[in-house]
Amino acid sequence: MSHCHHEHTHSGGGDGHGHDHADHTHDDDVTPAIQSSLYNTIDFDAVSTLNESQPDAGKRVLRKTWAERLSTEPELESDSDQELIMFIPFAGIVRLHSLTIYSPPDTTSPRTLKIFKNRTDIDFSTASSTTPTQVVEIPLVPPSARPEVTEIPLKRSLFNNVRSLSLFFEENHSYGEEEVTKVWYLGLRGDFMKVGREPVITLYEAAANPRDHVNLVPGEKVAGGSRFGA
Repeated sequence: MSHCHHEHTHSGGGDGHGHDHADHTHDDDVTPAIQSSLYNTIDFDAVSTLNESQPDAGKRVLRKTWAERLSTEPELESDSDQELIMFIPFAGIVRLHSLTIYSPPDTTSPRTLKIFKNRTDIDFSTASSTTPTQVVEIPLVPPSARPEVTEIPLKRSLFNNVRSLSLFFEENHSYGEEEVTKVWYLGLRGDFMKVGREPVITLYEAAANPRDHVNLVPGEKVAGGSRFGA
């Protein structure tokens, strides 16, 4: 079966932040989560997603804060088949520890994720022919489970000196039966270092404002945007 993927390059807006201190059901672990968040280090303006059904859906999902992690809107949904590629550049150098993801408790949830470090040329053709930095399997959360994000630990030795990530969601949990893959939340955890020999900086997502990103990496974007796999 042939596939035709489309790249959307429209710009997205920032999201606000909301906190309900009276509800401690899911917020008891906010402090450790936001201390290791790489949210403030992402160059959101340069984020792009291939094969998204709605323009900037991937960017909007990535912009969700930790407080918004269990919201099902907006959602990232694949278009012509189950594959998605998201390119995420950082405003400096990061050490990546883990990914956090929240997706539907059904077969549209992503299963196989291939991660590429510091590659600006990953499209559906190169993703299939290039050895990824790491491949992870995302477990399917049953519908009866308490709604919460899933943290995927990564091999930290492989993710030092990271300037950008390309995430290739290759398969969902339908094993070929479902053409649509959906993601509701995506987060990154680790340490951030500015360019140069400076100490590791701990960032607090609670103080984030997506409109306040400065010192972005100039000119870094997905290469080969029109070269899609057939």
